[in-house]
Amino acid sequence: MIFVKTTITFSLLIFGWLGSGALASHETPLKSDDEAFILNMRVRIASFNVSLYRSNAGELINDLKVKTNPQAKAVAEIIQRVQPDILLLNEFDYDPNGEAIELFQSNYLEVGQKGAGAAMFPYVFLAPSNTGVASGHDLNNDGINGKSGNEYGSDALGYGLFPGQYGMVILSKYPILARESRTFQRFLWKDMPNALLPDNLNTPKAKDWYNEEELKVFRLSSKNHWDVPVNIHGRRLHLLASHPTPSGFDGLEDRNGKRNHDEIRFWADYISGGYQSDYIVDDRGVKGGLTRHARFVILGDLNADPYDGNSTNNPMRLLMNHPRVNVRFPPASEGSAEAALEQGLANMKHIGNRSTDTSDFNDNRSGNLRVDYALPSENLRMVNSGVFWPKRNDPLYRLVGDGVVSSDHRMVWVDIQW
Repeated sequence: MIFVKTTITFSLLIFGWLGSGALASHETPLKSDDEAFILNMRVRIASFNVSLYRSNAGELINDLKVKTNPQAKAVAEIIQRVQPDILLLNEFDYDPNGEAIELFQSNYLEVGQKGAGAAMFPYVFLAPSNTGVASGHDLNNDGINGKSGNEYGSDALGYGLFPGQYGMVILSKYPILARESRTFQRFLWKDMPNALLPDNLNTPKAKDWYNEEELKVFRLSSKNHWDVPVNIHGRRLHLLASHPTPSGFDGLEDRNGKRNHDEIRFWADYISGGYQSDYIVDDRGVKGGLTRHARFVILGDLNADPYDGNSTNNPMRLLMNHPRVNVRFPPASEGSAEAALEQGLANMKHIGNRSTDTSDFNDNRSGNLRVDYALPSENLRMVNSGVFWPKRNDPLYRLVGDGVVSSDHRMVWVDIQW
């Protein structure tokens, strides 16, 4: 069987083909296939922070040109073991021509790894990230407008050493409705009502960490927020993808924690629709959020745990308690529970269910946390879910265990039916 790869580049499909229009309230009808077939089929949707980022632009492309990179092989095997139908990859460096993801597919995903079957994804969506995009301002208020290294990254619109570092990409076995996709890279943080803008604690004024000129350019999304619809046998499913900034790496002003909160709150407002999403404007000037009956899955490394960690004002409650989000049967694994007990330290203070952890973090500080999500809408039936975290006695433990070269995050997945 021949698959035609469809790489969806932002400049061509979002700006080149589309004019203005209210996609938020008017969606193109899709032709349905056999109803009984659709209602009985399962679709596996996954999110995976693969840590395939590098320190320099183009470095990931060079690493993926060969078929022997150990990290890429391990990541590819995990994907092949789970075999999702739709997959969001976080921390995959963006390049405008999609060369890195093309190489990852042809040299790794489409080559069986250690007995696993190849994973084929004919449809790809990628778009620019705010990471590493120069702001022209001293955003961390250290008196230096960074020009290189960590100083540059800290003053960029999203932390990154070069434009596109820590980007993301969607792979799909189902057609992507590129003409109806929406991105929110340029949405300004100040334009969110009641935004948690940080304070400069050295002044009596509120929410003044960023000055007026900085707020005119400072974007809410540290990477990007995407609404990417896919056509699943005549039914439209919205993939709501993002990767909010971690809530640490700042000071008492909590600028990253507050940004993380509002990046997650964005989705709560977006899926609410109506007046709660009236302020939202996408990169083509289209206003509003989702329609009331739209089906969606919220995907990504959201860098917030609903019970543990240091997130600001527990932003995950905005999604976990949202009437439109299906939180039944949270993805879990035996391996994550085993790891938390073995590693101890900070893990022993956690109150959340250790079997739902998705990240293997520093045991002296945060411990393992649930930060990666695949949250379906309540009008979708969740029939199965899981976290790829094998136990120590599992032969596949080598992919996540001691000295692993894959990622410090685990793939999380859900199986849905209409």
